[in-house]
Amino acid sequence: MAAFGGKDFILKLGDGGGSEVFTMVGGLRATSMSINAEAIDVTHQGSAQWKTLIDGAGIKSVSISGSGVFEQDATIAQIRTDILAQTLRNFQIVEHSSGDYFQGKFKITSMERAGDYDNEQSWSISLESSGAITYTAV
Repeated sequence: MAAFGGKDFILKLGDGGGSEVFTMVGGLRATSMSINAEAIDVTHQGSAQWKTLIDGAGIKSVSISGSGVFEQDATIAQIRTDILAQTLRNFQIVEHSSGDYFQGKFKITSMERAGDYDNEQSWSISLESSGAITYTAV
């Protein structure tokens, strides 16, 4: 079984155009992705004290967080604008080794920038999905 490095996810920001173009946000050094499927509990007296869930129902979401070094000033400017305006924006989360990706609308829930006077500026970002997220195998 192959191992994957933390750098094997790439975060790309959509431009919002009709034929959307995605631009890399930055070089990622650490990434976390959580795919959630919240259950709907319909347990009742007739369940004989066993928890009962509705098959195929629930609330799905994707959460992404990552950190690294920015690639472009224009990308960080767009992210800053989006977070202050609380704008939903299309993102792609690409599995670098295969090219497969998740894509959909996300809200930027936090962004942090930091840097020492004698080193590069680093950043971290957290995203929460809004609406349907698609998975495309390349």
